[in-house]
Amino acid sequence: MITPATRHAVENLCQRNQAVILDFTTERLHIAAVEPLPQEIIAALRFAAHCAIDVEYWPPARLEQFRQEQGHPSSGHRTDITERNSETATERIDHLLYLAIEQRASDVHIEPQANDLRIRFRVDGVLQTVSPNGSDNGNALLARLKIMASLDIAERRMPQDGQFTLTLRGKQASFRLATLPTGFGEKAVVRLLQSETQSVALENLGMSLTSLRRFREALARPQGMILVTGPTGSGKTFTLYSGLSSLNEPGRNLCSVEDPIEIPLPGVNQTQTHPRNGLDFNRVLRALLRQDPDVIMVGEIRDSETAEIAIKAAQTGHLVLSTLHTNSTTETLTRMGQLGIPGYLLASALKLVIAQRLVRRLCPHCREPAEALAHFPRALWPGTVQNWRAVGCEHCYSGYYGRLALFELLPITAQLQNAIAAECSHEQLLALVHQQDFNSLFVEGLHCVNRGDTTLAELNRIVGTDDG
Repeated sequence: MITPATRHAVENLCQRNQAVILDFTTERLHIAAVEPLPQEIIAALRFAAHCAIDVEYWPPARLEQFRQEQGHPSSGHRTDITERNSETATERIDHLLYLAIEQRASDVHIEPQANDLRIRFRVDGVLQTVSPNGSDNGNALLARLKIMASLDIAERRMPQDGQFTLTLRGKQASFRLATLPTGFGEKAVVRLLQSETQSVALENLGMSLTSLRRFREALARPQGMILVTGPTGSGKTFTLYSGLSSLNEPGRNLCSVEDPIEIPLPGVNQTQTHPRNGLDFNRVLRALLRQDPDVIMVGEIRDSETAEIAIKAAQTGHLVLSTLHTNSTTETLTRMGQLGIPGYLLASALKLVIAQRLVRRLCPHCREPAEALAHFPRALWPGTVQNWRAVGCEHCYSGYYGRLALFELLPITAQLQNAIAAECSHEQLLALVHQQDFNSLFVEGLHCVNRGDTTLAELNRIVGTDDG
């Protein structure tokens, strides 16, 4: 029999050492703690409880959640219920994440609604609703995800983000979690991160031979800047990784600053930012310049300070690869000016701009030819374009399976350099670009439509019509 004095002594020992009681019987004391308890504390617990001691080690967030959910530390009945609910949430999250990987999803959305919970997967860039599970509890699922990502479970009013790695059916997978308070509760988006490196090769980007040659030429330069541009989710980071991977050899020092590190690359010194701890892009980038780098990858140019440091690095003997959020190659030139980079600095540093998009690829099992189209201006596309229909079958989602990349490459020629240095207008730069051997994203997309890789409707959805 456990006396009140014995229980009180054990509870006091646990509280002083940041531990909680999971189960306490005459045969054993089962507790959870954040860090391994010293042997003298284990001995003291064994002496006070007069039984065997079992210790589990939990993340701080899980321990805090347990404390909040318990009426008092020794409530055995409440513990059983909590463990069963936790197991249910754990199994459901594991199932959802495994299903997301199986269905090639890039993101999982968990969204509280007025009367239920909506779960959606983004597959090939389009959100698809997942069949609901009547027992889904949004708060329990969010709590489980927060525990895995080491976030604050008690904080529900502010956005949070974190990362975690999970082994699902023998395979390790990495995820990024972002939470956001909404009108009906907290919404979560889980991004599936690429963890395999074998596919990161220039040949796997899907560039045309001409574009690939231009990219290789820019990468072969000892210094300068290569910018990859496009909206979120257009594959920019993967293009950077491919370029970095092609330069990865023992004779070079490759460094990167990222938020987060999406693909681990052996041989590359990758640093992840931690803004909450003061480790932002600018601070890491300055530190990297003192690390004797040959090549620097900056995950994203977000402000004028980052842009300035990156440009100066490109002028002082480093090859710099980075991304920027603009819609086209020519817009990138004016955007850097808006960030406060003088034309003469940009002209001397910039070597290549790549704009890209991802369009859904037609399913080869069910695609059907549609009417040939001949309404495009001759300067844009001479002749007809063979269009296709997305039918849909058991192999695909709505007639599409996977995605392919469209690329628009703009090498910075001597003529363009002079125009950038003179800070010419966007219209003047556009006129110069069209004098070169240059294919826009829309024209590259028309080639894909004509080959039967995608449809004109999909091209218009992602790229829009060519605005010339």
